[in-house]
Amino acid sequence: MLNRGYAYTAIIGSKSHGQTLLCHLASLYPHSTQQVWQQKLHNGEVTLDGVTATGSESVTLGQTLVWNRPPWTEPDSPQRFEVLFEGPHLLGVNKPRGLPTLPGGGFLENTLLRLVQKQSPNANPVHRLGRATTGIVLFAKTPQAAASLFAKLEHTPNSKIYRALAQHSAQHDDYEILTPIGLVPHPLIGSVWAANPTGKPSRSLAKVISRTTSTTTFEVSLSSGRPHQIRIHLSSIGHPLVGDPLYGLSGQPLENLPGLPGDGGYFLHARFLRFRHPITGEQINLEADLPSEFSLHQ
Repeated sequence: MLNRGYAYTAIIGSKSHGQTLLCHLASLYPHSTQQVWQQKLHNGEVTLDGVTATGSESVTLGQTLVWNRPPWTEPDSPQRFEVLFEGPHLLGVNKPRGLPTLPGGGFLENTLLRLVQKQSPNANPVHRLGRATTGIVLFAKTPQAAASLFAKLEHTPNSKIYRALAQHSAQHDDYEILTPIGLVPHPLIGSVWAANPTGKPSRSLAKVISRTTSTTTFEVSLSSGRPHQIRIHLSSIGHPLVGDPLYGLSGQPLENLPGLPGDGGYFLHARFLRFRHPITGEQINLEADLPSEFSLHQ
């Protein structure tokens, strides 16, 4: 079934000033070549300051670029979620594997956001999980709750606790991981978040729950919220997640990716979320049971 299509809007920045529109499109949306973008331009899908573009225009600082992507068939994804907590201001849900939290990567309607908003139209997530990551996602249903929750979850250490299945048997029982995280270049996908000495400070605490001869199950609590933090941090200490298509050893991306960065295959579950209710001050403790597929691989 086709979705409704989507208008992607961008403002031309100073770094792009003077480029041809065709070159700018190919660099802004590298999933398509210049040849493909020329066809999209020919189809009338792109406007610059409201005028249908040809691609030969020189873009200037402050112009508004819109790509009116026609309707497309999205990849399949689960169409269900479990409600863990609900009140006038908050909604906590258990996200299944394979369901994106937000639109992106070819997904628009088949997302947790759209499914939740069918029941609670004003709900918006205050954090997100990767498509393959399962577990707790918290939504704010009012602007007051949203404003307070962003700060609470970002600045409350160890409020989020995950379960992760990693490669190799860990030598120690506990790890404090302080690997900085920042963007690094990648030959296939431009850039990606990874271990980077000049990146942002990051902190995770990893505790061994169980071991086999080839895997370790960790409980990981976060004191910062960087992109892909657990995947990068465990990889940086020699324990990439089982089935991770993006990260190898040392917290660096694989050179020859077996799939796209958003692809699934790894085992990571947001199990606990603890915080003070932004309106009532009540202590809220959410827990999402481990999915069956996670347990089978431990």
